[in-house]
Amino acid sequence: MTLPTITSLQNPRVKEAVKLRDRKGREQQGRILIEGVREIGRALQAGVEITEAFFCESLCTDPSAAELLSQLRQRKKIFLLSVSEQVMAKLSFGDRAEGLIAIARPPQRSLDELAAALKKKAPPLFAVVEGVEKPGNLGAILRTADAAGVSGLIVADGGTDLFNPNAIRASLGAIFTVPVCAATSEQTVAWLRKQKLRIFATMVEAAVSYSEADFTRPAAIVFGSEARGLSPLWTGSEITPISLPMLGSVDSLNLSATAAILCYEALRQRKMAAPRLPARG
Repeated sequence: MTLPTITSLQNPRVKEAVKLRDRKGREQQGRILIEGVREIGRALQAGVEITEAFFCESLCTDPSAAELLSQLRQRKKIFLLSVSEQVMAKLSFGDRAEGLIAIARPPQRSLDELAAALKKKAPPLFAVVEGVEKPGNLGAILRTADAAGVSGLIVADGGTDLFNPNAIRASLGAIFTVPVCAATSEQTVAWLRKQKLRIFATMVEAAVSYSEADFTRPAAIVFGSEARGLSPLWTGSEITPISLPMLGSVDSLNLSATAAILCYEALRQRKMAAPRLPARG
């Protein structure tokens, strides 16, 4: 059955979806808003439960958007709603005009569930971000984690919820492909110790340079917020403080830039340490 196109901004479903742009609305409804063809597509591939989707036919001009809309139409459990360009603009939180917005149940993961990632990649490498407040930073770190093959990401005492629309957007949908969960810092420290991971904590004043750290064994790299750094929990004989050399006038890098450098340093070390394959022929 073809439903009429929604043109009113006062439509109840539209009003409820708009509320998902705010954390309070997401928590009250237990739903999240996903905007963008790549992001929705990756959510589908990851098995995220999408309950409904808004589309604007006149804006779905890109072949990838048209293909995704076709896929959504084939999913019988997804309720599709056609909307006008004005309504789509109201639903959108950025300046994109791809014509598709999905509403989904947020994936629920715990630290125990994250432990499954230990067996998938050897040796495992986890990233921990404590006190991250900017959803754009969180999304960028998730994008790096996906690209560098990080086993999982833990958001400890985060100031932003995992599925903030800006975090989803900045991650390009990697938030659905990288095992990620939220926990307290105390829970995170205890979990890392239980898993017997080598813990490296990034600190500006640390004497050990990141290039001197050995990331070739099962490990976790912990990053603090740009404003406050890491909490006192990240100290102890089993935790190695590491730093990046700062040769100019600034004393720190953007959180996502620091994460990118260290995750790729770990990837470089692991590739160098991997047994070389025998030559063919």
